[in-house]
Amino acid sequence: MKTLVLLVLTCLVITACGGGNNNGNSGSGSETNSGSNSGNENTAGSGNGDSGEVKNEKLIVYTNSNSDGRGEWWIEQAKQAGFDIEIVGAGGTDLTNRLIAEKNNPIADVVFGLNNIFYENLKKEGVLTKYVPSWAPQVWENLNDPEGYYHALVKQAIMIGYNEAEYTPETAPKSWQDLYTNEAFKGKYEAPTNLTRATSRLVVAGILMPYIDENGDLGISEEGWNELKKLYDNGQPMVEGEDLYANMAAGKIGIGTVVSGEKFKREAEYGVKVGVVGPEGGVPMVVEHIAIVNGTKKLDTAQRFVEWFGSAEMQGKFAAEFSAMPVIPEAANQAPDHIKQLFGNMKAQPLNWSFIAEHIDLWAEKIELQIIN
Repeated sequence: MKTLVLLVLTCLVITACGGGNNNGNSGSGSETNSGSNSGNENTAGSGNGDSGEVKNEKLIVYTNSNSDGRGEWWIEQAKQAGFDIEIVGAGGTDLTNRLIAEKNNPIADVVFGLNNIFYENLKKEGVLTKYVPSWAPQVWENLNDPEGYYHALVKQAIMIGYNEAEYTPETAPKSWQDLYTNEAFKGKYEAPTNLTRATSRLVVAGILMPYIDENGDLGISEEGWNELKKLYDNGQPMVEGEDLYANMAAGKIGIGTVVSGEKFKREAEYGVKVGVVGPEGGVPMVVEHIAIVNGTKKLDTAQRFVEWFGSAEMQGKFAAEFSAMPVIPEAANQAPDHIKQLFGNMKAQPLNWSFIAEHIDLWAEKIELQIIN
């Protein structure tokens, strides 16, 4: 009898010692769906050990998509869902370089925003960890990373915008090529000189795509580089700290690059109406994604956050608030009519994303050193 009592006590001690909180750095959870860890079921938790209660650790979230109140909105929405997040914002290039520099001692837990080009580089550098959220199969086909490292959230169209007080659809440029070859627009548009910005890089990529040449400099023919030089020679350079919409409202500039997700809020903010151009060849159409940073010590919380953040419910709310176009049909149905109409009138330009990802940094360096005056 004494032996039996000792055996029971030993089992109880072992069970108690094995009940600690798992930070998610063991097991195969990083490569699979976390099943019942739905973001809508999370609570911040008091850490008192009550059964079924989940404790979410504070997450550091890197993004290039926090402007115009979006970052503050996500922080508040996350708080209501039981998440404590700190958003660190920067341009796409700077953010990518920072994540790569920190990969051996990561600071961020999650990254969202960015486009395929940046995520491909992050994946190649080992910055991301595999995780396939439960909502991933709902995303339109061919938008998620097939290897499971990053998953799509919203689409963004990169377009030529013009001040409707100065131009009409008939007098506005019909394409980037029209913009820099037509004397009527010389010196009247903002050239994408800030190549730390993802938007500027995508304009460049769109112009260079028709001139891919394996024997050319950095994979581009001489004709292509000459075309790009015309873009910069005939436009006004971007001015650090100045906003295109503010300059349009002030009459300082008439034409520039606009992003679909920013357009309507900026128009309202600066009291200017901006028309957009839909070239026959299409516009760069990019997809923003979300991913978990490899090496995070808060993997369980990061997975729950991704499950919540990318869900149709939350992306639908975001679409309605910020005129976004989500990539889950259920969420896209909640987008405002004006954003549905905009995307209905825009065709995506065919882009070789892997080729762009391989060359874009070298293109930017060449442009900054040899082309921009």
